[in-house]
Amino acid sequence: MIGVMDSINELTEIVGQNRMELLLFRLSGLSQRYGINVFKVREVLPCPHLTVMPKLQRFVIGVAHIRGQTLSVIDLAMAIGGKPTADVNKCFIIIAEYNRSTQAFLVSSVERILNMNWNKILPPPKGAGHSNYMTAVTEIDGELVEILDVEKILEEISPAKVELDQQEADEDEAFAEKCRKEKTTIMIADDSLVARKQVKGALAQLGIDVLEATDGKKALYKLRELAQDCGDVTQKVKLVISDVEMPEMDGYTLCANIRQDPSLKRLYVILHTSLSGVFNISMVGKAGANDFIPKFNSDDLAQAVKKAINIVNTGVSGAELLAQKNNRN
Repeated sequence: MIGVMDSINELTEIVGQNRMELLLFRLSGLSQRYGINVFKVREVLPCPHLTVMPKLQRFVIGVAHIRGQTLSVIDLAMAIGGKPTADVNKCFIIIAEYNRSTQAFLVSSVERILNMNWNKILPPPKGAGHSNYMTAVTEIDGELVEILDVEKILEEISPAKVELDQQEADEDEAFAEKCRKEKTTIMIADDSLVARKQVKGALAQLGIDVLEATDGKKALYKLRELAQDCGDVTQKVKLVISDVEMPEMDGYTLCANIRQDPSLKRLYVILHTSLSGVFNISMVGKAGANDFIPKFNSDDLAQAVKKAINIVNTGVSGAELLAQKNNRN
């Protein structure tokens, strides 16, 4: 496993090209392979000694002290409905950064990293239902590989706060009343059902209506459809909040397409992603986004959305703002 993370430093070369690197692994008692975006992975280690503590959430099998940090270790097989891992001493942990925090996921084995195009990553089958734990699937070596919805797993272990800070309640209510009166609408593009629910819950408190898309390709199609109806898409949609990791078309590519399309380029775009730590924030501007917010903090999201809508309401477009920022730099 010494070389499994050697390609981390090369990741910025593939960002913005609708490509990703997938770390393949297996889980105890389950026959298929699973995947996680390498961009979220800090390191892979043999499972260290675990300390079992009272009243841990049932998927958390212990805590480990790694490089001066105490991490909860989540049995990933158990978290997605499988049996508890029998012999953790033969397993590995994937240390990953999601939603502003670091977690350790117990897996039975780690295989290799594959460089893939997002158009090879497909949405889950329609008949899979909402109770499954996958955001996407792909085929590798004739075998179906499931990309896990880690945000859903973490939400079940430690639910995120959706309610906005009451200290700003009066200001938010005045803003919300204005949004309701003007029927303010924004688009969310995110493949995670949990993430979309979190964003919708926060924005509902601001009086904002939401259009949903489960990936960048669907979002782009819907935006172009709206633009055909009204000429200026910002008359229908004030801004776009997009995840980065999505099947078929990622958030960077969605941004690039928006900026290249004369009917869409006025849109203000916020990237809202669980990528952090190794994430190269300089790619946000290069891809054409106006802002970046790590998932998930309802107050930060609300502040960014209020700022964006206030700017858009002055008549300044997302493309103009981006050009001004690039000129300053």
